[in-house]
Amino acid sequence: MKLKTTLVAAALALAFGTASAATLRVANQGDATSMDPHSLNESLQLSVTGNVYEPLVGRDQKLALKPALATAWRQTSPTVWRFELRKGVTFHDGTPFTADDVVFSFRRAAGEGSDMKSYTASIKEVRKIDAHTVEMETTAPFPILPDVISLVYIMSKKWCEDNKAELPVDRRKGVENAASFRANGTGPFRLRERQPTTRTTFQRNPHYWGKIEGNVTEVIFTPIGNDATRVAALLSGEIDLMEPVPLQDVPRIAANPNLKVMQGPELRTIFLGMDQKRDELLQSNVKGKNPFKDKRVRQAFYQAIDIETIKNRVMRGAATPTGLMVAPGIKGFVPELNKRLPYDPDAARRLLAEAGYPNGFEVGMNCPNDRYVNDGEICQAVAANLARIGVKVNLQAESKATYFPKILRRDTSFYLLGWTPGTYDSHNPLNALMHTPNDKGQGQFNLGSYSNPRVDELTNLIQSETDQAKRNAMIAEAFKIHQDDIGHIPLHQQALAWGMKKNVEVVQLPDNFMPFRYVNVK
Repeated sequence: MKLKTTLVAAALALAFGTASAATLRVANQGDATSMDPHSLNESLQLSVTGNVYEPLVGRDQKLALKPALATAWRQTSPTVWRFELRKGVTFHDGTPFTADDVVFSFRRAAGEGSDMKSYTASIKEVRKIDAHTVEMETTAPFPILPDVISLVYIMSKKWCEDNKAELPVDRRKGVENAASFRANGTGPFRLRERQPTTRTTFQRNPHYWGKIEGNVTEVIFTPIGNDATRVAALLSGEIDLMEPVPLQDVPRIAANPNLKVMQGPELRTIFLGMDQKRDELLQSNVKGKNPFKDKRVRQAFYQAIDIETIKNRVMRGAATPTGLMVAPGIKGFVPELNKRLPYDPDAARRLLAEAGYPNGFEVGMNCPNDRYVNDGEICQAVAANLARIGVKVNLQAESKATYFPKILRRDTSFYLLGWTPGTYDSHNPLNALMHTPNDKGQGQFNLGSYSNPRVDELTNLIQSETDQAKRNAMIAEAFKIHQDDIGHIPLHQQALAWGMKKNVEVVQLPDNFMPFRYVNVK
């Protein structure tokens, strides 16, 4: 096996005209749950599959828009965008890329089982003009459409039809198909082997249409959930790159002469959500009513959380407490609104008593333990805080492989989630997290079904507004309403921490995506 791998690397080195071909061994605390690019709107999933599949409009190393499978785009009317498609591109199986694949992929991303509907909700129709031109018509003027579709990856219509993968893998229902374990994109890397939860291997695409800046020809991606085991693998040389680095191990790895740590701010906001729709919570000893429908209860939960202790002890300082659902750096961020309600357990107890729960109540809480930085520990700290005001939290912390299907079915009363706006614009969280859920994809990740008609109205207006001052004012108004309603409980923005060998050079993006095309192993 080792000889075969060496021969493959040598062949690739000759193919690319270089003797510096390299294998990159990457470890993460979790795994991509599927190879289907439309099955889960989650950054690790989209980061991994984004090495195999591509959108029409991509992002450069500064997260600015750049041509990908579309070479140019323009508005031909307030509600119509025309995209000129790249010619001479083939999928990994050799099938030519055409407009038919674009029409098919957007229909698939907007269809049954897709987790990408929030990106396609405002698209009325995608139509083929000729083999290398498509038009997208939106339901209303949508000036940020190119930003919105940068995570909608294009699949081969023929491959999906031949492999009975016309519909996305549905994580909510446990439905799988060929796209779960196989892949056929146009990207710089192709899937060679998929062993879910164990190992996924990628090989450089020798027929890629674009430039690959790095020298990596093979990537072995391994999920290692245990922090100590993941760190030990890096220290022993079994892996070359890992993320995240457990916060307590950052100094240890940084001090190792053969290793280094890259740290930086992340655009992700960690927050808590509450079921505000059901008349009776799924997981509570309160019968016949839903405490979370009362703003006083939501505010009590908020003010019971000791965010500074979570920052200093759980996150070891690698977090920035926030009062908003977006981070600085997201278009529309409102600095003057970025203020948290004060931590005040006494006020929280009074609010619970006023709401009719002087002795508190029981509630279930769902939390991943392998998705965000110290996610399980954050939930334990929240549960301990709430216990001080009489709320007994029955915490269920589990792998994201079972966590996400559960909460995406809205089978939850109280949950922790993280969100990085894929468009880097405030319209995205308003549309996906705060808009009243509907069957078009709006509010798709508003898992507690928070609802305010004015927020919905503003979200739709923000989508079409081209005057930046008016748009920012509407964003601020929507955020203020949501903040006053305590629609969610924002916690913090976490910091990135990647550990690697000294000879590994990577580009660390604030959205925590890891494009293998930028990695060099010296």
